[in-house]
Amino acid sequence: MLFYEPLFLFLFAPAVYLLYLAVETRFTPRMLVLLLASVVFYAWSEPVFIFVVFASVALDLFAARQIDASAEGSRARKLWLTLGVCGNLAILVYFKYAGFILQNYSALISSFGFAPLSAPNIALPIGVSFIVFEKITYLVDVHRKVTPLAKSVTLYALYVFFFPKLLAGPIIKYHDIAGQMEACPPAHVDDFVTGFSRFMWGVMKKLLLADAFASGCDLVFAHPASELGFAEAWAGVIFFTFQIYFDFSGYSDMAIGLARMFGFRLLENFNEPYVATSMTDFWRRWHMSLTSWIREYLYFPLGGNRAGALRTQINLWLCFLASGIWHGAAWTFVAWGAYNGFFLVLDRLFLARWLAKLPVLLANALTFLAVMVGWTIFRAVSLSQAGGMLALMAEPWAKAPGGEMIPSYYWLAALIGFAVVVAQRAALHIPGFDWMALARKHALAANTLLAALFLAALAKGLADPFKPFIYFRF
Repeated sequence: MLFYEPLFLFLFAPAVYLLYLAVETRFTPRMLVLLLASVVFYAWSEPVFIFVVFASVALDLFAARQIDASAEGSRARKLWLTLGVCGNLAILVYFKYAGFILQNYSALISSFGFAPLSAPNIALPIGVSFIVFEKITYLVDVHRKVTPLAKSVTLYALYVFFFPKLLAGPIIKYHDIAGQMEACPPAHVDDFVTGFSRFMWGVMKKLLLADAFASGCDLVFAHPASELGFAEAWAGVIFFTFQIYFDFSGYSDMAIGLARMFGFRLLENFNEPYVATSMTDFWRRWHMSLTSWIREYLYFPLGGNRAGALRTQINLWLCFLASGIWHGAAWTFVAWGAYNGFFLVLDRLFLARWLAKLPVLLANALTFLAVMVGWTIFRAVSLSQAGGMLALMAEPWAKAPGGEMIPSYYWLAALIGFAVVVAQRAALHIPGFDWMALARKHALAANTLLAALFLAALAKGLADPFKPFIYFRF
């Protein structure tokens, strides 16, 4: 069930919201209403996998109690944490990586003359990576005594299944939202207005912008590099650069807006990442909940920057290599993670200081170029296609054998994407400028424009085939 489908917009969401407002906590807990709604929401798309999640929730609760009951620093405490984390990772490995591992193992043994193995066809449940990461945070934080045990099965299950953030984040730590979920306060009019406005903004970004970029990107990447030229290669990369931003930030806007309508505050996940002036700055702004997770649950346990400069660089690189692997079971994602880790190491060694000495617009442009090169690897269907695309992008004289293939309206969409980034960058140079303050100052015009764009987005969504959120694959 997608947030912008008619079933969700006109039936599920209004019914859940009205029921949430109608119930009294002392008779029918709002928490239970949200849990049942969230289970129905996920079961609509994943009726089988939901039982796996229920079983893993039971494992989490049991393991957390054993961790809490064990003495601090004891072997039993570490053993129960290991069991809980490995149980969650086993779900991720089986559903996401088993086929990839067997496929590569089969290719390896067949190169030595052995009969190849047939890889199982395992469907990837949507949202599995986000679900697993959030469940691991709970176990680790109980072990660290950062968070107390969940007070009830219902409370922890709601944390796992809460439908606004269930499928693609933001990744939320249990202790950051448990208090809100336990209270389940009634939503106020201000929450509805603020939340629905944010939701409309997200729908507009997804349907009017991201899906248009997706069509142009798919048109290019459906061809081998040998059938493309310099202009087509750059067009495909530019389209994907804006597609993934507007798609994923659009989902985050919808998730944060939906949660706000019910009175919940979720953490922000994006902060104008394409105005970054270094790769380190980019990762402080892009998918911030994942970056925070990597820092707290992988970088620090590896030793962080406490074991010398060389170990710090290795830890940084390993963390972003792991980030690439988390994104998908393909060598392109591994290469993308290694690429980002390499630039973060360079930033720490000298690159960030060198970029800081440049004019800010030039540093921004160079960072944006480095990010686009990374997105080329990320989007390519194979390493060979990525290499071919990057080679074409460095050959201004290369022409597509079949002539121009990019319709003009896709270039118009690209201009809109660049205009958004330019506006974000320009706003940073105006002292005290704030987009929200501007919208409040001209509330009537801003709300009218937002409503018109929202209706246009819905019309487009009904007329065109639905395109799933890009991060559902991860």
